[in-house]
Amino acid sequence: MRKFSVRPVLTLRGRKFKGLRGWAGKPLHPPLTDFPVTAYVLAAAFDVIAAAGRRHGFAPDFFHAGTYVFIGGAGVSLLAALTGYWDWLKSSEKGTQARRTINTHAWIMITVTVLAIVDIAIRLSTYHTRGYPNIATLILSLAVAGLVSIGATYGGSLVYDYGFNVETAGDHPVWHVSEEDVFPGSH
Repeated sequence: MRKFSVRPVLTLRGRKFKGLRGWAGKPLHPPLTDFPVTAYVLAAAFDVIAAAGRRHGFAPDFFHAGTYVFIGGAGVSLLAALTGYWDWLKSSEKGTQARRTINTHAWIMITVTVLAIVDIAIRLSTYHTRGYPNIATLILSLAVAGLVSIGATYGGSLVYDYGFNVETAGDHPVWHVSEEDVFPGSH
């Protein structure tokens, strides 16, 4: 009996393209969110290490790494926000609990992005003169890491609790015992 199925998951053949929302069964927003969440949490950790070790030679390396990670996270955050907005616009209905949860998630993440941009501006103004984060940068980094974790929890709830934008197959051949792989668009 076969143990692995690889190709059906990786193919876009048979999936309807939905613009900024991605493809049927392969939305763009969720995978784009993984990078900023990880980046902001790692950058906060780098800042804590740099602040704690400010008298050591490794502190500037961690502070600079945190700066680069924050910039990368903010860049991908903008793409995630764009695809998230499109999902909100095209997939949710006013007056529903799902829409209210989406709104909460969106405003937390908008706040995260604004704070991250402020953090980056402060970092870049001190990048060449400091080897560790000042107190404002450290507080902002920790706030961003905490808020992005809370915002991601709301986003996860939309998918896992509400099934938002999840195109379930219901009773589908992939759940039947078989040696045949079922591709998108096949029955």
